[in-house]
Amino acid sequence: MKNDTCDLVADSHSIFARWRNCFAQILNVYGVNDVRQKEVHTAEPLVPEPSASEFELGIEELKSHKSPGPLVPEPSASEFELAIDKLKSHKSPGIDQIPAELIKAGGKTICCGIHKLIISIWNKEELSEEWKESIIVPIHKKGNKTNCNNYTGISLFPNTSEILSNIFLIFLRAYCINLHLFELPTHAHCY
Repeated sequence: MKNDTCDLVADSHSIFARWRNCFAQILNVYGVNDVRQKEVHTAEPLVPEPSASEFELGIEELKSHKSPGPLVPEPSASEFELAIDKLKSHKSPGIDQIPAELIKAGGKTICCGIHKLIISIWNKEELSEEWKESIIVPIHKKGNKTNCNNYTGISLFPNTSEILSNIFLIFLRAYCINLHLFELPTHAHCY
């Protein structure tokens, strides 16, 4: 691996430091020295500020919510099953080391346990620290393999947290469709 000055480094500490700096620049991670050797904390993507009309629409939506319960109900069993079906098979698991195939083939026992966990997280509105972490794996694109700029990184999140992400996506799509922010895709397999 080459460092910033294009000198070859061979010791594991220097190699890790180079990867850490490279991905910190790519991912805009603040506090590079806080990145641990076993896990890499990814930065949250920057979200554009809503326009004034979008902001007002959101405020009106909140004001019109009359019930004392949550704005979004707990995910149903069918939504949970759909979220599990959306897990990609044959990919590396995250730090939980639970492959998607195990979750999909686990039957009622595993699915009920994960569903209870997600409902608990949903009601508490708080993620566990493990679900906020990912493993970043460098993938060589092209060119000299000793130059970290010739790599891209993929983030491996725990598959159990991917289920929750899929549930959020299901709710978000339905919400956006109800507000006519986008139309349903013409191909059924896209939705």
